[in-house]
Amino acid sequence: MHTTDPAGWCSNRNSLIRKLLTSFIGSSSGAVKICRKAATVSFILATGSSQLFASGSSPTATQVDWSKAPPVSPPPRAGIFVKPPMGPGYFSLLDLIDGNEREKPQVDPLPPSALTTTPAFDFDFRYLEQPGHDKDFFDPVKRIHLGSDWLLSFGGSFWYRYMHETDSRLNAAGINNDYHLLRTRLHADLWYQDQFRLFAEMLDARALGLDLPALAIDKNHTDMLNLFADVKLGQFMDGPAYLRVGRQELLYGSQRLISTLDWANTRRTFQGVKTFWQTPAFNLDAFWVRPMVTEPNQFDNWDKDRNFVGLWGTYKAIPGQVLDLYYLSLVDNRNVSPANITQGNVLQGDSVLHTIGARWVGDYERILYELEGMYQFGKRSHLDISAFSIASGVGYQLPLPMNPQFWLRYDFASGDKNHRDGRSNTFNQLFPFGHYYFGYIDQVGRQNIHDFNAQFTLHPQPWVTFLGQYHRFYLANKRDYLYNAAGAGTIRDITGQSGSHVGDEIDFTINFHLSRHQDVLLGYSKLFTGEFLKNTRPGVSPDLFYAQYNFRF
Repeated sequence: MHTTDPAGWCSNRNSLIRKLLTSFIGSSSGAVKICRKAATVSFILATGSSQLFASGSSPTATQVDWSKAPPVSPPPRAGIFVKPPMGPGYFSLLDLIDGNEREKPQVDPLPPSALTTTPAFDFDFRYLEQPGHDKDFFDPVKRIHLGSDWLLSFGGSFWYRYMHETDSRLNAAGINNDYHLLRTRLHADLWYQDQFRLFAEMLDARALGLDLPALAIDKNHTDMLNLFADVKLGQFMDGPAYLRVGRQELLYGSQRLISTLDWANTRRTFQGVKTFWQTPAFNLDAFWVRPMVTEPNQFDNWDKDRNFVGLWGTYKAIPGQVLDLYYLSLVDNRNVSPANITQGNVLQGDSVLHTIGARWVGDYERILYELEGMYQFGKRSHLDISAFSIASGVGYQLPLPMNPQFWLRYDFASGDKNHRDGRSNTFNQLFPFGHYYFGYIDQVGRQNIHDFNAQFTLHPQPWVTFLGQYHRFYLANKRDYLYNAAGAGTIRDITGQSGSHVGDEIDFTINFHLSRHQDVLLGYSKLFTGEFLKNTRPGVSPDLFYAQYNFRF
């Protein structure tokens, strides 16, 4: 069977696609290989069913239905999710001022929240193709039709956040940190029918007035957050399949293992290749990427010492229910120093780590629930890995005014009791949105931890969201480290005599949805130290206050 260029796939698209792929991967021969592989997949998909996309057919043979194209990936339901108020009422402060009471929320791809993990390339503006849609000032820069086959969109965002941290890094010297974060993002999105896409997004992240050294997530001066090309491979079982090449954000499932990390001023991004196939009942993604290394004063480069591979499937055929199944592999060739090996601090390099997991999340009437299990195996600094994590919770939406909801939850991630026994049992949280799950002060990550927690949400008005969380933290093993939200080991008592109770944290946030483009977020968090922290960091009393304004279009 001849598969190097079936049905003229590459020849039909060769000139434009090869040049673009070459610009992303830096090799014309590599571009040809990807083109041939894409063509092969397209040929296989095209011959497997009478309903498949015919690779050799002209894309201009049929008129594009722009109300359904281009396709987008809806954001997955996070853990501890909140069901929004449905109306009638005022869904923004601007609605209240204008007296515009709505029967239900307006169609809006921008979530009513100052924090948005969804990548900009997955915001769904297809509603603009429908007659009678709500008009907006920024409509002229969205979905600009260039003839019948081309579509161009622009967008962006700006945020400002003030931060006041007390003992935010468990600093026994008592140095506080008051500073300001600024972030600007601008993007352009070009489609040819639903066959080809080019997406570019610039980011500029700055931190001002820091009293302590900046973290890696604070600054990145004028760089590319996303820069990729999509090529459609075919249509299979009522769903399109695409190949994506270049720099791209990744977000999957509960975001406990893979997230864009929107709390960070820089967000998180990768570079590599991803294929994705989406049907009404099932999604399947496969990727090979490397994480980007943030270099604030020069263009970022990918981390050549880390290779991240994944296969992620989502079954969504049952209304209100989602089942995720996944396999992830991280090959980390970074060096671990002899001192860290002696201390058992070996999670940040020299490992081949495999993760398998499953998640079930949904709601039934007013009951909310989620269960996720993750197991890890492989090698780490010549130690055999055997580690696991569990996330579980049940919630309820009360039939009362202001849409009250609460969750009761338990999260666990294994730790290591003896780093000299030839085994490593500490779970590795990979690339998570830990800030959302383990307290907003970010002193605790999904590694060597028990977390008994609860969450309560309230909507005093449909445009106001109040959230409160309570966490009670214990080390899973008293002889392993306390790991922070970045996954770094911060404090350890090798004897285990300092106890296991890390502390109790309360977190409060309130989000004001001013208009479809503007949100204000206020938050306060306090960590009441337990026996472990009192013995290892006497005198610390961490708390956090922040105020954030976010504008998007």
